[in-house]
Amino acid sequence: MGADCEEDSESDPLKSLPLPRCADLLLVLNTPKGRGVFAARDIPARTILDVCPVLVLEPDENERHVRHTKLAIVLGLGSMFNHSTLHQNVGWMRDVANLLVTYQALRDIRQGEELCISYGAKLTFEDAEADGCEDSMEGGDGAEVLGKIDLG
Repeated sequence: MGADCEEDSESDPLKSLPLPRCADLLLVLNTPKGRGVFAARDIPARTILDVCPVLVLEPDENERHVRHTKLAIVLGLGSMFNHSTLHQNVGWMRDVANLLVTYQALRDIRQGEELCISYGAKLTFEDAEADGCEDSMEGGDGAEVLGKIDLG
């Protein structure tokens, strides 16, 4: 049975994956940016989307492990959100004491829309949206945008 599953997954690659613990979200595997998180249904502003544990490595662990392997630091969906300066619709808040990052909708998000965060101003890649963004946010928590949402 295990061999059959492997053959099926190779011959018929998945296009998206439902996320049982995050029923409002869908992990799409083949976007122009690679993998991405999309809304499976409409999501109201201020909805908590996910709470992700953070793996913190001490400097000696970095030296022993990171040089030889690839490691994800933010676990869960945290490492799957793509970057957008112009269309950020998800903010993040760090909980340093508990080693967690909480992701929250900054505005209403429509079904089928990609969920994007700002990685901040110090990117390790060229921002494809840089020319169109004059008011880039420092950080990435979305607090400024979140504060402007009318809950009226």
